[in-house]
Amino acid sequence: MLIRAFICVAIFFLAEIPSAQTSTPSPSASPSLEQRVADLEAYINNSARGADVANAQTVSNIPGPGPGHNAWMMTCAALVLFMTLPGLALFYGGLVRAKNVLSVLAQCLGIAGLVTILWWAAGYSLVFSRGSAFLGGLKFAFLHNVDAQPNGDYSHWVSQNVFAMYQLMFAIITPALIIGAVAERMKFAAVLAFVAVWMFVVYFPIAHMVWGIDGWMNGVWNPGAKVTAIDFAGGTVVHMSSGWSALVLCVLLGHRLGFRREVMAPHSMVLCMVGTGLLWVGWYGFNAGSALAPDGIAANAFMTTTLATAVASFTWAMLEYALRGKPSVLGFCSGAVGGLVVITPACGYVGPTGAVITGIAAGVVPFFACTKLKSWLGYDDALDTFGVHAVGGTLGAFLTGVLATASINPNLAPVASAPLSAATQNGLARIVGHTLWLEQLKAIGITILLAVVGSAIIGALVRGLIGLRIAPEVERQGLDINQHGEEGYITS
Repeated sequence: MLIRAFICVAIFFLAEIPSAQTSTPSPSASPSLEQRVADLEAYINNSARGADVANAQTVSNIPGPGPGHNAWMMTCAALVLFMTLPGLALFYGGLVRAKNVLSVLAQCLGIAGLVTILWWAAGYSLVFSRGSAFLGGLKFAFLHNVDAQPNGDYSHWVSQNVFAMYQLMFAIITPALIIGAVAERMKFAAVLAFVAVWMFVVYFPIAHMVWGIDGWMNGVWNPGAKVTAIDFAGGTVVHMSSGWSALVLCVLLGHRLGFRREVMAPHSMVLCMVGTGLLWVGWYGFNAGSALAPDGIAANAFMTTTLATAVASFTWAMLEYALRGKPSVLGFCSGAVGGLVVITPACGYVGPTGAVITGIAAGVVPFFACTKLKSWLGYDDALDTFGVHAVGGTLGAFLTGVLATASINPNLAPVASAPLSAATQNGLARIVGHTLWLEQLKAIGITILLAVVGSAIIGALVRGLIGLRIAPEVERQGLDINQHGEEGYITS
């Protein structure tokens, strides 16, 4: 009560100060002191201000974005870009042989530029504008009218241009993950051609179905969703889509020359460790940022991300210790990335104990996928993209359905305990803790089907038109000097 009284007094004395937002339209009626206090409470609670409701008669004195929310989301966007450049580039770059290190860096940079162009032209609109249950429309094509005003479908306090750039970073890293499975043997032109088509066939539709306001699998915000699934930060959208696509593409490419006959050890575990650390730090923007506000849900995601990642890293290395007698740095790094992947869809929905359980599972299941499954099936997933991202993402999506709890996130609660809670409309309240895992299995099946079939068709088309694989002599000499005219290391 004292805090509310203080806010009322502050507003009263500041009421005559001219607004700095000169472009704000004149209100139809001056908001009362109570309405102003309610707006401030809405800002703090990350909920809709009174002027945002359909029958509002008063324009808010805070009509635009919230500076704190924008600052948070711009920081998180930078962190997610940091995951790709330089995080993923160094992580993958350290794992390949020295003659191919620049090819990985070039592929990450090339994908970043290509996806940005596609996102500006149509991608953002196809994912986040209203359209069908499977794909958005072209309302925001070329980022038309994507300005500093919030898009109330996704946030009442974050500028839409900031939101669009934040989501762009997700779109960049997703296809970049695929290159880990096809490293050291795929043409640079084929990488770009595959990614360009894959974004329209796989990524944009899945992202819209899961995160779009009218998406088919958006169980939180679309009351009409046919699949009432949840994915906080991208278990299906990012990790499953890229991981399962990576498996298809590496099978189409075939084995690297000398696979299982020559030593193909990482050329620099130092770079790999540095990349892992950058990924871990950047992942806080990925997971905590998906709350779209520096609020309690973001704080929970920050905590669960930390717990699951640390536990998974330790678990993976201890399995190596027990089974092989030596815990490797690669084991610690692989476990950390596995933990980050598996907790991604669940981080905003599970508590600390759920995060620890997730971390243990993330250290065990992807470990055996990378060390045993790959050997049994014989595919050449060069940097274990399938084992970590496809298997880990699938595991995370399922565990989200098992471990999610309404006590962590009000959008899963039976009563709208927070102004933004959608629980009374979305039907999640009756299945959380009961049959939510079945809805998660549906989302898993749909994602795998689209990723596998789409990637197989695209890969076959690219192989027929320009070819997927470099020539054998180029592969033996290395991609760096032949594809990019440079060498990562000058030894003479």
